[in-house]
Amino acid sequence: MHDGLYYLDNNVPPVVAAVASLTPLDEFLLHHRRLGHMSFVTLGRLYPTLYSKVNQGSLVCDACQYGKQTRSSYTSSDNRSDTPLQVIHSDVWGPSGVPSLNGYRSFVTFIDCCTRVTWVYVLKNKNDVFECFVDFHNMIRTQYNACVKTFRTDNGTEYVNKEFDEYLSSFGIIHHTTCPGTSEQNGLAERKNRHLLEITRCIMISMNVPKFLWGEAVMTAAYLMNRMPSRVLGYKTPLECLTGETKYVIPPKVFGCVCFVKDYRPSVGKLDPKALKCVFVGYSGKQKGYKCWCPSERRMFVSMDVVFREQEPFYGEPTDLTDVFPDLFANENENLDADCETGGDKEDEDDATSRKMIIGVIPVETEQERRHEQQYDTSSEAFRWPKPNEEREIQVYTRRRRIEEERMQVLEPEPEAYGQHGEQEKEADQQDNTQVQTSDTGPSLDSGNISSQYDDLDVPIAYRKQPRASARKLPSKLDPYNVSNYVSYDIVGPSYKSFIAALDSAEPLPRDWQEAKLNPKWRAAMLEEMSALDKNNTWVITPLPCNKKVVGCKWVFTIKHTPEGKVDRYKARLVAKGYSQTYGVDYDETFAPVAKMNTIRALISVAANNNWKLFQLDVKNAFLHGDLKEEVYMEIPPGFSGPETMGKVCRLKKSLYGLKQSPRAWFGRFRKEVCTLGFRQSNADHTLFFKHHENKTVVLVVYVDDIVITGNDDVEIKNLKKMLAKSFEVKDLGFLHFFLGIEVAYGAQGIYISQRKYVLDLLAETRMLESKPAATPIEPNLRITANSGEPVDRGRYQRLVGRLIYLSHTRPDIAYAVSLVSKYMHDPRSGHLDAVNRILRYLKGCPGKGILLSNHGHLEVEGYTDADWAGCLDDRRSTSGYCIFLGGNLVSWRSKKQSVVARSTAEAELRSMASGLCELLWLRLLLTELRLFKGGPLRLHCDNQAAINIVNNPVQHDRTKHIEIDRHFIKEKLDEGVLQVGFVKTGDQLADVLTKGVSVVSFFKLCGKMGLLDIFTPS
Repeated sequence: MHDGLYYLDNNVPPVVAAVASLTPLDEFLLHHRRLGHMSFVTLGRLYPTLYSKVNQGSLVCDACQYGKQTRSSYTSSDNRSDTPLQVIHSDVWGPSGVPSLNGYRSFVTFIDCCTRVTWVYVLKNKNDVFECFVDFHNMIRTQYNACVKTFRTDNGTEYVNKEFDEYLSSFGIIHHTTCPGTSEQNGLAERKNRHLLEITRCIMISMNVPKFLWGEAVMTAAYLMNRMPSRVLGYKTPLECLTGETKYVIPPKVFGCVCFVKDYRPSVGKLDPKALKCVFVGYSGKQKGYKCWCPSERRMFVSMDVVFREQEPFYGEPTDLTDVFPDLFANENENLDADCETGGDKEDEDDATSRKMIIGVIPVETEQERRHEQQYDTSSEAFRWPKPNEEREIQVYTRRRRIEEERMQVLEPEPEAYGQHGEQEKEADQQDNTQVQTSDTGPSLDSGNISSQYDDLDVPIAYRKQPRASARKLPSKLDPYNVSNYVSYDIVGPSYKSFIAALDSAEPLPRDWQEAKLNPKWRAAMLEEMSALDKNNTWVITPLPCNKKVVGCKWVFTIKHTPEGKVDRYKARLVAKGYSQTYGVDYDETFAPVAKMNTIRALISVAANNNWKLFQLDVKNAFLHGDLKEEVYMEIPPGFSGPETMGKVCRLKKSLYGLKQSPRAWFGRFRKEVCTLGFRQSNADHTLFFKHHENKTVVLVVYVDDIVITGNDDVEIKNLKKMLAKSFEVKDLGFLHFFLGIEVAYGAQGIYISQRKYVLDLLAETRMLESKPAATPIEPNLRITANSGEPVDRGRYQRLVGRLIYLSHTRPDIAYAVSLVSKYMHDPRSGHLDAVNRILRYLKGCPGKGILLSNHGHLEVEGYTDADWAGCLDDRRSTSGYCIFLGGNLVSWRSKKQSVVARSTAEAELRSMASGLCELLWLRLLLTELRLFKGGPLRLHCDNQAAINIVNNPVQHDRTKHIEIDRHFIKEKLDEGVLQVGFVKTGDQLADVLTKGVSVVSFFKLCGKMGLLDIFTPS
């Protein structure tokens, strides 16, 4: 003090000054973060003076809320061991969706029942659990002279196997396992894993640590847990109970904070920086030092010469804590993870050094770790840096072909294989054709030798014999469920095999334009798109007028393939963000017709039955051909702005992908051009156009910018292609092979459509490629309600169900299951998500299943309808289902809950019959316009005699008077001779799989008769 003023000492270190300036609340929360987000009550026992100065109501930590939210616990029982290391509990977690620094994906814990000391081993492969236990057992025998008497685990195959049993028996260790479905019997290990992951989540979320450091976070959590006071231990630490040690070897620091490590490397010059900026990632188990990861050097350092900035996250402050780790540790709050109980899936990797451990007491490290953590040794091997898109390739095995007389010729990609287009093409196709096994009694599907039973049109499809799917040998219980056991390409020809191989090997697409510009191919694609936009006078650059809103835009990337599956071109498309448009301001009418999948399947069936060729065209920049009437302003495309465009926008003159009115503008232009060529627009489907000339027909269907053409007038088809090329920039893709994610293959039996690649991609995205397959998509007679379980992530659920809805375009076998789970998209629960996961597991067993559309020599229309009366437990409404056949091929199906409650089975069946009849009449209209309908009644099959009697007889009574509209509708068509209703036995009712879950035997029987086949099934 001098002259009445206080003078501060300038030599106070900045770190000390910063700590001294903290309020009691801030200082208390700093200790909370340092100690792995320890509970406030327990932390108060360590710092009682500081705790007394803090208002307990102000102690709030968002990271703890995100990381520790749990369900209510089970009733606990007190069976704690009295002697350290006599009873050991163990559990496995994993695999993680993100590999750690060294590629670890799982970890195993060993917990002492008496002291609660926890040892953690990080694994690459869950099969390494046995080796970890052997190391652990040898360590505690040497360090603590301990004798393990009891080992408690779940029933995972990593614990329950011959090798493990023999080892435990050799030391007289009793192995206790949990009863099936009773994971709480191993509650100590389950709770300890949950505690580990709670701390891991908290320390990562609070400092925005990237996901690939989860392994270091788990080991740090174990280090801290062994030094935290525990209520179970009378607020002693586990380490104190085991060894008597009460203090930290080194002071704890905040995980993920910025730190500066003294650089002792010989290569450092005198004028070079003396420290490296790193991120603190834990404590070394072998050395007395802090572990610090240096991203710039991609190396781990262990040192005591470290300066910490504990208030500063290395990776910046998180902007939204809920989005930091959306899929990491997703299921731990609900019994951690299913893999903790079942043992999970077997990983393909096998490495002798595929694990490492942190125990926090007596560290045991592998030689590889020792090299990794050598202090500043420039010769030490750096950690393996994980590649962003590194995934295990899908392995597909091959077998030698076994040729038998009963096998049918299968499915080459050349249309000439099923048509009569010259002897040379036939001979070439016969050389390429391979075969697939069918039932010994099943008829051949060769179009030139159709069984006589198909010639008898009076025999319903349900009573005809169908080839059974080839038998597959399922893996044993202990075998891995590798996808190669369920997909094989031996039975397809070389050209089609090359096609699907090219599709599967496509390189990943750029996520944004910044990533795309690094690749010359994508840069050229973006320049090509901008050139096309400029050529079409899509916009003019202008300042933004007052009171006008700007629409954003983004780049979307895709790869176009040739009919052979090879890369045709890299396509970059500029898409407007039309969701920001305002109705009545920058758009008005938006409706534009889109081709129905029923229409496309019906067209393929017509082509198969008439030996017509199918061609595919692609309109380049289709939406640019539509004129805009509204005044729309768009921002400058990303990557193409400069000083001259500063403050300016694009006023659109042409429609652009993404704008709400673009589909309508494009379709209006396309319809006008096609109609000028003499084509007529169909009333059955407004996206279908046809032209008749001299008893010949050409049919065209358009789905946005993809066009499919078929018919028996080759001259007119060639002329159509030429005329379209004059009006638009059209690319002729040859024969139809890949359309809207649907793969099309051709063979002597007809045309095969499937979504094989779509299914494999879906399984890969949901990490279900190694899951155990299910025999059916839904359990027999499964009943779920709106309140089945706890709420789950609605966005993820909706995305999954949306993908499955699109898949059902070629998979009627999952139609009912998808219809059931789609009812709960507004409020999904865990029971609903379990049903979705079962569908995915079913798809794992048959990813290549699809529909075979053969040449049966006729175009008769036939349908099956069924109903499940009062099957919905929420509102007791019934479920209708129908499947429609055109020319003996399944082309339309539906599974839908009825809009009103039915009072009887007959009423439910009657409403289902009315729905099926509407679809039959639609197909009749389509065939009539194409001049392919030969007359005769439409046939509808029902398994309810009461419903059939009601529509055939003028019955009037209280049980039917409220459904008179449907009854009169069906009766009118019967009287006109348009419809013929027949009875079919319940066991042969094909639509039964569209209304409820059925048994495995019935499911495969009915699906086989519907024409479902899997040509990719391994023989």
